[in-house]
Amino acid sequence: MKILIIQTGGTIDKDYPKTNNGYAFEINEPASKRILENAFPGFEYEIVSLFRKDSQEITREDRDKLKSYLLNHSADKILITHGSDTLIETAQFVGNISGKAIVLTGAFIPERFTNSDAAFNIGVAIGALNLMHEGTFIAMNGMVFLANRVEKNANTGMFEKQ
Repeated sequence: MKILIIQTGGTIDKDYPKTNNGYAFEINEPASKRILENAFPGFEYEIVSLFRKDSQEITREDRDKLKSYLLNHSADKILITHGSDTLIETAQFVGNISGKAIVLTGAFIPERFTNSDAAFNIGVAIGALNLMHEGTFIAMNGMVFLANRVEKNANTGMFEKQ
């Protein structure tokens, strides 16, 4: 199995380098690369960065670019890392693409932090891709949801079945 991993940005990839005026975040190299380098994966993967944005800054043009990339790439197992604020919107925009299993995931705490949920969420997403044949899904909070049957609880921030 080979998985295409697409970085779009979001908290999962945030880094907080020290600057002269304190700390300011930037979206850096893909967190998935660091996670998989230490995970001894039994599969091949390719990581590409389409854009590095906070999910609240993702535009219709960005989503068009992502969907076009998905439609034109030969991969049939795809993991997309994304910010949690608009993750559902992007998943629903992508929709189901014939012959492709797509899972979007992110993190509430940057991968660079020791108490991050990033590695857990990526692991759940990869596990889901092992079982999925087609469709677009979201993997967050240890759960896997159909992209059109999930909501983010405004009070808890948790993803829940709709």
